[in-house]
Amino acid sequence: METDQTKKSRRNLFIRSRPVLRWIIKLRSSPRAIAGGLGLGTFIAFTPTIGVQLILAVIVATFFNLNRPAAMIPVWITNPITVAPIYTFNYWLGSRLWDGPPLSEVTGLFLDIGKTMARLEFWDIQKQILAVLQMGREVLIPLFLGSLIIGAVTGAIVYGFSLNILSIFLTRRGKKRLLNKKKTR
Repeated sequence: METDQTKKSRRNLFIRSRPVLRWIIKLRSSPRAIAGGLGLGTFIAFTPTIGVQLILAVIVATFFNLNRPAAMIPVWITNPITVAPIYTFNYWLGSRLWDGPPLSEVTGLFLDIGKTMARLEFWDIQKQILAVLQMGREVLIPLFLGSLIIGAVTGAIVYGFSLNILSIFLTRRGKKRLLNKKKTR
């Protein structure tokens, strides 16, 4: 049974996310293109492609005719604060499929990458890529495998959820415009 506190926190979350939702709805594209961009950006955010994630999102979104700004938004999920927990979980999942060093050793490495990212300038792309590549093959293979799985699952969830939300909002907006046109006549 839902408590009043749960309802209030859910309402507050919705109210705080309204400006972002309004901005996404105002993007000039079809709901599929916007949802596809959000799903693609989410997929890329969970891959170990730090330093080139924005560029990669724009290129792939252009190639698949998806909304580029929508693809760029979720890429920021991976940042100096979140890189260690995301990569640790992805590595843990990937290490179930491909043997690698113990998780306790790799976690420290991911924390160091997050610290390195925090000190770098945004445009120090080469240093960001080198920080990831220095992990070595024995870490990168399980990390990529786990990242591809997590990225695909979360990307698909974000695509489906955002497509439904966008369709609902755009249908409502279309109905309101139609009613307003009838009233002004």
